[in-house]
Amino acid sequence: MLKIKNLEVSIDNRVILQNFNLEVKPGEVHAIMGPNGTGKSTLANVIAGREGYDVKGEIIYKGKNIMQMPPEERAREGIFLGFQYPVEIPGVSITNFLKTAVNEIRKHKGLEPMPAAEFLAFLNEKKKIVEMQTTLASRSVNQGFSGGEKKKNEIFQMAVIEPTLAVLDETDSGLDIDALRIVANGINKLKNKDNATIVITHYQRLLDYIIPDFVHVLYKGRIVKTGGKELALELEEKGYDWIKEEMGL
Repeated sequence: MLKIKNLEVSIDNRVILQNFNLEVKPGEVHAIMGPNGTGKSTLANVIAGREGYDVKGEIIYKGKNIMQMPPEERAREGIFLGFQYPVEIPGVSITNFLKTAVNEIRKHKGLEPMPAAEFLAFLNEKKKIVEMQTTLASRSVNQGFSGGEKKKNEIFQMAVIEPTLAVLDETDSGLDIDALRIVANGINKLKNKDNATIVITHYQRLLDYIIPDFVHVLYKGRIVKTGGKELALELEEKGYDWIKEEMGL
């Protein structure tokens, strides 16, 4: 589904990612872990197509090199980015925001817009995934939301849009135990054999709920170690300095 080959990313002549390679297949969950400043959020932004970076290498998504594809086209193709700090959009209700997004994707696929009554029923079904209160959907996107509500709303958007590839940048940031459980359970419910998820996180606690197929440790802009869930547990116990010592970094 996703193949990243020899990716190099820099900004203002400062290299952030280098010699970065990753392959993600349908049905898989990949966790990207690493200390601050190693390029985790940059990776998420580059996959989603955010501008402002000098990018070299290849990002192959569903057989297409998407390096020159703008962010909105990547979204229509099925790439979803969950932000570390979700933005507020005053004056735009969540319902209208999602209706526009869904119908843009349907248009891209050659489908007619979803009828209003059908869309509202669809929306109500998706709310159950993240235990969202009905009243939240009528409010402006993220405006006045708590940190936990913003993250729940991100997963709610993901449930409605039904992306093929979800890249979740520190979805666990700022969540209490209850909100973490709800968000993680929502992500688990949305997993199927045809989609894939990249979870970017500092901490192992999210991976108590979401069991990754692969854990990758990012250090100084490249993957230095890959393993299973047990690697996350080892990082929790020993910290990132252990990786530096083991790899001679």
